[in-house]
Order: sequence, then structure tokens, then C-alpha cells
Amino acid sequence: MANLCPPLSAGEDTFELHSLQKQIQELLVRQTELRERRAALESSRVSIQRDTNTLTTSTPCASLPRSRAPWTRSSQMSFTPAPGHHGPWVQQQRKTRARPRPRTSPPPPPPVFEISTRNRFAPLRETERDAVIVGDSIVRYVRATLAKGKVHTHCFPGARVLDVSAQIPAILKDGESVGAIVLHAGVNDTRLRQTEVLKRDFSSLIETVRSTSPATRIIVSGPLPTYRRGHERLFRADGLHPSRVGAELLSDNISRTLRSI
Repeated sequence: MANLCPPLSAGEDTFELHSLQKQIQELLVRQTELRERRAALESSRVSIQRDTNTLTTSTPCASLPRSRAPWTRSSQMSFTPAPGHHGPWVQQQRKTRARPRPRTSPPPPPPVFEISTRNRFAPLRETERDAVIVGDSIVRYVRATLAKGKVHTHCFPGARVLDVSAQIPAILKDGESVGAIVLHAGVNDTRLRQTEVLKRDFSSLIETVRSTSPATRIIVSGPLPTYRRGHERLFRADGLHPSRVGAELLSDNISRTLRSI
């Protein structure tokens, strides 16, 4: 900085010289402060203009009416910072109303396919109907056979004729599948030596079978003969129940009868 003070003579007042130097220094300091303030204002103006451009491009807003008064550099613009934000401006996000989801009807139930359970081969069952053997302990090991169908044996040890009759409804509950029934009972009744009673009981047994399953064929297998000499191999040691050979012989006889009807 050039010295603005003219040289003073030694005879002039020293106080005036010091006063002038002090004013010059104050002016220099003031000039420096003004330059710094000017630079700060220009920097703030550029920052404000940049923020204004950013706000204009990001968030649409209504235009404000311009004032007719000329804008001067000394005028100041004040901004109110949005709450909860550290900067002077905050970008407002437009609230959009949630669109209601379209209501869709529930999916239709899967189609139900009806499967016919009727057996179209039912007429053929007439030639393949099963048979049953019902009796006391004599038929325990009897195993009869059929050309078509099965033979089921129901053994009730110690049963009399009326005891067998009481079991018929449970055995013939599905009478359509039973083509024939073999009734072997009476051994335990003959010991009482009541012939008329035994006849009446057999009649009741046959009537029970007919009322339960009218289409079922009825075969009565009478009591086996008592033990005789020469037939030891057909009976067990008790002389009443058939041995293995006797049971096979009885099974063959019943099988032949079932196949013949």
C-alpha cells in the first residue's frame, strides 16, 4: 500500500502526524472488512440462486407476484427453515392417496367329479357268490372250496342248534354275497335225546336263515355217525371230533355238494 501521507518537517506538530496515521490504518482495516463482507454476500447470493433453481426443478410451486419496486443489491431475502431440517430448504414430497385395491371375488371351488361306484360286472357275481359253513366244533378244521368264490367257516364250540340260529343275522348281514350256507349242528343236542325238540329247533334255524337272506341256498349237514370199529383214523381219541383225515373227508363231501347246486 502506497504511503498517502506527505513527508513532514521536524518542526510540525507530531500529534497531527500520529492522528493521520491512525485514521489511515482504520480506513485500511475498514476496506478489508468491506471486501470480505462483499465476497461473503456474493457467495451467499450464488448459493441462494442455486437452491432456488433446485427447488424450482424438483418441486412445482405457484408463481409469486413480482413487486413493482426495483430490486437493489442492498435488499435482503429471508428464508424460514422447515421444521426438522438443518438446512434453509427442505424438499416437500407430495402425499399421494393410496389407491384402493380392487376387490376380487374368491376363486371358484374346484369341480367335483362324481365317480360311479356301481359295478357294471354285478350280473357276473351271480356265478361267483361265496358260501359259508356254520356249525359247532365239528367244523373247526373243515376247509371246503368252490370253483368260483370263497367258502368261509364259522365255528362255535359247544353250540346247540338254537345257538347257531342266534348267530345267523350277524353272519348273513350281507346276504347278497352269500350264495349258499351249510348248517352243521345237532351233535350237542342229541345227547339230550329229545328228538321232537331237536326237530323244532332245526325248523327255527332254517326259518331264521330264510328270513335273513331269502336268496341263499340252505344245506343241512347232519350230525356225524358215532365212533365205530374200523374207522379209528377218521376220529380223534375222544371218538367225537373228526381227525385230520376225517376233516378232509368232510370238506370234500361239502365241496362236492356246493359245486353241484
